[in-house]
Amino acid sequence: MSEARPPLKAVLEAVLFVADGPVPVSVLADIAEAEPEEVEAALQELAEQCRGRGVRLLRHGQAAQMATAPETAPYVERFMGLSHPDRLSRAALETLAIIAYKQPITRAEIEAIRGVGCERALASLKERGLVAEVGRAHRPGRPYLYGTTFRFLEHFGLERPEDLPPLTAVSPQGEDGLAAGGRTAQDDDGRPLPHLAPSAGEPFPQG
Repeated sequence: MSEARPPLKAVLEAVLFVADGPVPVSVLADIAEAEPEEVEAALQELAEQCRGRGVRLLRHGQAAQMATAPETAPYVERFMGLSHPDRLSRAALETLAIIAYKQPITRAEIEAIRGVGCERALASLKERGLVAEVGRAHRPGRPYLYGTTFRFLEHFGLERPEDLPPLTAVSPQGEDGLAAGGRTAQDDDGRPLPHLAPSAGEPFPQG
C-alpha cells in the first residue's frame, strides 16, 4: 500500500521552513508536483493560517518566504543574543518611503521627488537589505530600477507590498515625518508620503 500523499499546504510549509530565502512559485509547483494555480491557492490559505502565530508567510512578486512575526522580534533577538542596531537616518527613511510607494523606480526619479541627492541613503538601504536592484529601465543609459525586498516586508510587519497603508494615511511633517532638509516626500498629487517605522519595536536591520 502506497504512503498517503501529504496535503499541499503541508508540503509548501515544510519547504519554505527549511529554505534560506524566497522561493519562486514555479519552483514550489515543481517540488510539490502541483499546478502553479494550486500552489497560489494553498499559499493564500497558509498565509491566513499563519496570522496570529509566531511565523508569517511573506509574498513579493512570484515568490514566497516564511519569516518570524515582527511582534516577536524582541524575544527572538534576546534568544539569539542580538543587540539593537542603529536606526535609519531621516534621509534614508524618506528615500525608503519613495521606493516603497513608487517601485520600481530609478535613482534619478527618487532624487527628482526629494529634490536632493540620495546616493548615501540608497547605499545604506541596500546595505541593510531593505531595497535592491530589481531591473533596468528601458531608456537611454538603462539606469537601475530599485524596489523593496522580503527583508523590508519582514521588518515593517507586511505580508506583501500591496499591504502598505494608502497614501492618504500620512503623518504631519515634524520629528516623525519623512522630512529631509525641510522637505517632505510627496506623491504625484503633492501629498506627503506616510511615515515608515518598524513594526512592534522591530529595529532597523544592519548590513
